[in-house]
Amino acid sequence: MRKLNVVALLPTLLLAAVVGAAVPRPLDPVRVAPHIYSLDFENEKVRVLRQTVRNDETQPLHAHPDRVMVYLQSCAWLEDDGEGGQRMQLFKLGEAVWAPAETHGGSTIEVAQDCQILEIEIL
Repeated sequence: MRKLNVVALLPTLLLAAVVGAAVPRPLDPVRVAPHIYSLDFENEKVRVLRQTVRNDETQPLHAHPDRVMVYLQSCAWLEDDGEGGQRMQLFKLGEAVWAPAETHGGSTIEVAQDCQILEIEIL
């Protein structure tokens, strides 16, 4: 039985981790919707995106890991309720909301005014 030399493998493992982290996710919101999302900060634990929601804008399909959304101004928009109707979503300046991982997009947003949101993705 051959012994594995873990110390000798460390440089290779480190390189694989760095390259793997640098590879963009296929549905990364910053990549698929740069007109809506910008990257404010990133490290190995979190990624902070700035989202600008504009009236009558359709977001392309994109994905998020678990995240906290912090509203940088009061925001309101109509959202499908899943039963053929709509409901009003209201968020106050400074409000923080937990959002589980999801893939979404393809729907047109109707907002009263442009809305700025920080999305803190948990990596």
